[in-house]
Amino acid sequence: MASAAEMPEIQRRGYLTIAVKDNLRPLGFKDVGGNLQGLEIDLAKRLALDFLGKADAVKFQPVANRDRLSVVLNNKVDLAIARVTATESRARLVSFSVPYYFDGAVIVTKDASVRQLSDLENRKIAVIKNSSTIAQVRYYVPKAELVGVDSYQQGRSLTESNTVVAFAADASVLSGWVQQYPQYRLLPTKLSTQPLSVVMPKGLQYDQLRRQVNEAIAQYTAEGWLKKRVEYWGLPSESR
Repeated sequence: MASAAEMPEIQRRGYLTIAVKDNLRPLGFKDVGGNLQGLEIDLAKRLALDFLGKADAVKFQPVANRDRLSVVLNNKVDLAIARVTATESRARLVSFSVPYYFDGAVIVTKDASVRQLSDLENRKIAVIKNSSTIAQVRYYVPKAELVGVDSYQQGRSLTESNTVVAFAADASVLSGWVQQYPQYRLLPTKLSTQPLSVVMPKGLQYDQLRRQVNEAIAQYTAEGWLKKRVEYWGLPSESR
């Protein structure tokens, strides 16, 4: 089992260990050849290149959503880049980098008559039960009828069968959906903004690691590299 290390130890051993998603297009997923691809994989490789001189100086550990914080908290990996939204409650347990992408709720549809949010008045929109997206849809489309679903799969099933006209959920997930199912498209308005950040360990011994990750991401943002990778992977830009 890999384990977390301080920056001098990472440089001595010659690789980073990073928890990622392997089933979440376009952030982290396996291509037809079984290779990991996506925005978060690109970011992990860029960090390895800048810290260690080689883009492949990284060992990936695919992780389930429920384990994204615990693998860092329990020192199983150095970092997690796995679609984690930085929140105050999570920040009590782990440290977060500056954001590398601003996710947020969007609406997907395959109905040609739906071009903007106002077209959804008095129509049915699927939303994941107990999600923050519910309040956002109610704010932007107060006259819509909301239909609760337990999963993204159920949301797609209801949209596919025309039981609902649209599905509201996170842009990072629905972007991959649109790439896999071209009959769908995202409406151009983001309903919310949520920072996705690298999960890093707390503790003074990790100060150098945290500082270097933050400085690197700030540089990638300033030079436009992150923006280009976001566009390459078909994610909605942050200005939507």
